[in-house]
Amino acid sequence: MIRPGWAAALAAPYAAWMMVAFAAPLGAVLLMSVQESPEPFAPLSWTPDWINYQEIAGDAFLRRVIVNTVLLGLGVTAASAILAYPIALWLTRLPARWRPWGFALILVPLLTNVVVRSLGIILLLSPAGVVSGIVQALGFPRPNLLFGWFAVGLALVQVFLPYMVLALYDVLEAQEKRLTEAAQGLGAGPATTFLKVTLPLSLPGLRAGLVVVFLLSSTAYVSATLVGGRQVWVSAMVVFREGLDNLNFPLASAMATVMLVLSVLVTLLIGRAIALAMPWAHGRRRRAPLLPAAAARTLFAAAEAVRPVLSPLLFGLGTALLLFPLLLVVVASVNDTPQATVAAFHGFTWRWYGLILDNPRYLGDAWISLQLAVATVLAGLLISLPAAFVLVRGTFRAKEALGAAFLLPLALPGIAVGLGMLRLLQWFTAVPAFLGILAVHVVLVAPFMLVFLRASVAGLDRTLEEAAQGLGATRRQVLMHVILPQLAPGIAVACILGFLISFGEVTVTAFLTTARLQTLPVRIYAEATFSLENTVNAISTLTILLTIALLLLLNRFVPLDRAWKR
Repeated sequence: MIRPGWAAALAAPYAAWMMVAFAAPLGAVLLMSVQESPEPFAPLSWTPDWINYQEIAGDAFLRRVIVNTVLLGLGVTAASAILAYPIALWLTRLPARWRPWGFALILVPLLTNVVVRSLGIILLLSPAGVVSGIVQALGFPRPNLLFGWFAVGLALVQVFLPYMVLALYDVLEAQEKRLTEAAQGLGAGPATTFLKVTLPLSLPGLRAGLVVVFLLSSTAYVSATLVGGRQVWVSAMVVFREGLDNLNFPLASAMATVMLVLSVLVTLLIGRAIALAMPWAHGRRRRAPLLPAAAARTLFAAAEAVRPVLSPLLFGLGTALLLFPLLLVVVASVNDTPQATVAAFHGFTWRWYGLILDNPRYLGDAWISLQLAVATVLAGLLISLPAAFVLVRGTFRAKEALGAAFLLPLALPGIAVGLGMLRLLQWFTAVPAFLGILAVHVVLVAPFMLVFLRASVAGLDRTLEEAAQGLGATRRQVLMHVILPQLAPGIAVACILGFLISFGEVTVTAFLTTARLQTLPVRIYAEATFSLENTVNAISTLTILLTIALLLLLNRFVPLDRAWKR
């Protein structure tokens, strides 16, 4: 076990990085939100002024944006939960040999950057796209689906549905299978078994999925900008506009703070609602039935009647939404048309890939993204691995609280961190922009790496270490020849996933890039926002192929389903 003194020394690098690149930017946002002057170079005032919050409260447009953003987040969260259950149940029922490939269908969209997936939704909903073609074939007039709330909501469901699937899979896979068999043995049909057994027991995973999806969807702006065509406004777009375009950091910070507070409140309400639905988990008596017995029987009978159609339909819609937009991007990358959003196929060509190789901007941005991702993984590994040992083998009382604090960046909107880091870089101009982006990327990636490494450290065989020490091995020899070889698969998994997350990150990075320092995902975002040349689809296809290749590599170390369970 690790003594408190050594534990503090090992956890210090991780804690220090979180303070500099997470707590400090959030503090800067809170400080800026109570500044009176919107001038970029105005001196800081330590006397709080609430004028920015008053402006938000008095501006009908901003109030409407906040309400619409919360409603959009709730709608996306509800739709994701409905579509995720059939997919998660399907994953739990797959044979062991096929389960890694089932996970690949979830992880490829999850780890492909959000711009690529948004482009796929644009191709899906475009006037000449698949959905419009089906509607017209049925005899209806061509619908106008793009640049509205439906398109934005669909895009966000496509982006965040994998989080809900994985959150539900964890609890569904761990459920005792005999309970389902017992319910069916007592005459319950599949729908009744799901509603009375599977759903109640999966509520902890559902709570985690609801919280994560709401936090992410209520602070998204990339998909809203691309698919909404700037005709749909969400709070994050206002933060982006005020912070980067208008340089009104106080108002942008106040807007980010309002969304942060609302996000926390909604997540608390979600937790409270799930807790009320689980009285047995808190030692309370079961509440009286919500419906009379006759009405309940009618409801369950109706559920059994529609299940054979509804369950496959939801599964088909969910999997199609995850994968089909990516397939459309791949097809569009070889389409002989100069515009990226043209869904009709005009002929096969490789010239868009040739233009990528001839354009030094793309190659330069790809090199920057590669350097940034490698540096992020190395820094994340250096701080996460010691912290994992502390959280597993530490003997101090506050170990679980420290672990929760280390994972805090996963629970708070990243847009506030990006805005705060941008302001800090403007205050401390001696810090290179690359280091600022690297610091934020490590904050975003390190919690994921810590989760995987903590599970790997917990799975170490301590008897091998004791045997090596008994044979006279030093601590360094035990580390190099016993511990690290056992950790190698877990380290590989953490590094590959960290690389993919960093390489594809665009939401926060868009705040921090400069004209001379731009990552490839931000370049794709800029191209998709303004020029819409078909080279965007070619670059996007290459990122999809990179994601698939790295996941195949990861699968060689640890099967994808076991990697996620870490």
